[in-house]
Amino acid sequence: MTVTLEVADGVGTIRLDRPPMNALDIATQDRLRELAEEATRREDVRAVVLWGGEKVFAAGADIKEMQVMDHAAMVVRSRGLQDAFTAVARIPKPVVAAITGYALGGGCELALCADYRIAAENAKLGQPEILLGLIPGAGGTQRLSRLIGPSRAKDLIFTGRMVKADEALTLGLVDRVVPAEEVYAQAHAWAAKLAQGPALALRAAKEAVDAGLETDIDTGLAIERTWFAGLFATEDRETGMRSFVEEGPGKAKFR
Repeated sequence: MTVTLEVADGVGTIRLDRPPMNALDIATQDRLRELAEEATRREDVRAVVLWGGEKVFAAGADIKEMQVMDHAAMVVRSRGLQDAFTAVARIPKPVVAAITGYALGGGCELALCADYRIAAENAKLGQPEILLGLIPGAGGTQRLSRLIGPSRAKDLIFTGRMVKADEALTLGLVDRVVPAEEVYAQAHAWAAKLAQGPALALRAAKEAVDAGLETDIDTGLAIERTWFAGLFATEDRETGMRSFVEEGPGKAKFR
């Protein structure tokens, strides 16, 4: 299989495995969507790591596959491409990308679907589609500009240049840079910690932030208010408040 899902201790690892560069062909895209939807459904998956292996995250789409496609074919396929990445972005659980080596084109766009990005010191990220006479087509023009701002996003998209891990950190494209051999362990630790947290509150927080970014401040506040009040109906809220009063902050054990 080109993509797999392995679950341990509440963490689901969605692993790209299409050597040598994890090129995202149509079969890989479709499998990614299927596993993102599975991770969404499974109650034993409380957080997710996106991982391409020790050498490379994903070097982009399969250019040879796309080269033979005409306009009509891509009109049909482009929705499936975006749907695969949107399925990852909409996993209602914390998602961290563990980035080693190249994360280019579709690989960078996949990393953008995560909530948090941990990159290796040797990582290189970018949106080089312009060098092919194209633009990003799996969410790059939208998610990148929302993450790092329109001017910085345009610089990367207009030039197609790659950025190393240190510049990616400065831009806000990644959130932490660590030695390559520590990337997966640190990503898994981040996910495992959150997997022990209150699942419904984490889901509410993610959906409130993501939905709020797509609308005006008043609508965003209404979304937040609805989720905030709704959590008062949950067992986790009772557990968290009881523990705070009786034991102090940060000691609650959520089911």
